[in-house]
Amino acid sequence: MPSPTSSARPREAKLFRNNRSQAVRIPVEFELPGDRVLIYREGDRLVIEPVRTPANIIELLAAWRQEPPLAPDDQFPDIEDPPVQSEDVF
Repeated sequence: MPSPTSSARPREAKLFRNNRSQAVRIPVEFELPGDRVLIYREGDRLVIEPVRTPANIIELLAAWRQEPPLAPDDQFPDIEDPPVQSEDVF
């Protein structure tokens, strides 16, 4: 697989339908590793990047340190959790 470079010139790609989803044919010079990607919008742009799975526990922990799983404004829902009632056990 060709290595990605930031100097690759923009290139037109074909859009098509795959069942109810829209898909894009990615030219070989833009090929991504793996079989899964993250996709998100930045204004009018769609950004597609490979999902990088950690190779070992050290990489996983390092990834968690860099990206906290919750955003600072995330709110936890209120959960009704009454205390346990004591019971006599014979």
